[in-house]
Amino acid sequence: MRIIPTKVHGYLDYAMGLLLIVAPWLFDFARNGAETWVPVILGVSAIVYSLLTDYELGVSPQLSMRTHLGIDLFSGILLAASPWLFGFADYVYLPHLVLGIAEIGASLMTETKPKTGARRSARAGTGARAAHG
Repeated sequence: MRIIPTKVHGYLDYAMGLLLIVAPWLFDFARNGAETWVPVILGVSAIVYSLLTDYELGVSPQLSMRTHLGIDLFSGILLAASPWLFGFADYVYLPHLVLGIAEIGASLMTETKPKTGARRSARAGTGARAAHG
């Protein structure tokens, strides 16, 4: 059931990206290893691909919402599994697991198209009107 509008998802994207970047220091698990850098890299990546997504809060619409949600799903799975994949579960796992599951949930519950239509389509329409007008 896709109940999260794409605009709300956009706000969640940027908030989650920032949270992932600061999580190692916020939750006091920064040891400069994979436990630190996996969330930081995924957070920076989330902000970058959010900026490139064709939705209300994207800046340069190069990725479809479906592609974006697929990346979110993969990122959430990687984040949730990272303590065991990279061998730091004995030190910390809960922030990675909880935030990863949240990302997976958001990816599965978000609508695949913006309510107001795709930004790319809106821009194309604006350009077409300007050429004819």
